[in-house]
Amino acid sequence: MSPAPAVIRSAAAVNAEIRALWAQAGGQLSAAEAERYQRLLLEWAAAVGEERPEAA
Repeated sequence: MSPAPAVIRSAAAVNAEIRALWAQAGGQLSAAEAERYQRLLLEWAAAVGEERPEAA
């Protein structure tokens, strides 16, 4: 049995979460928030890659 495909949110949705994280943190991330930020950056990059049209 293969694992279910990961659900990829839109880059805009992930970006909104990143912005909210920074706003909530007041510009200074705790260690846990920094880890979450890193995960969000990876998710955002994956979403951007999925949203790009294929090169012809």
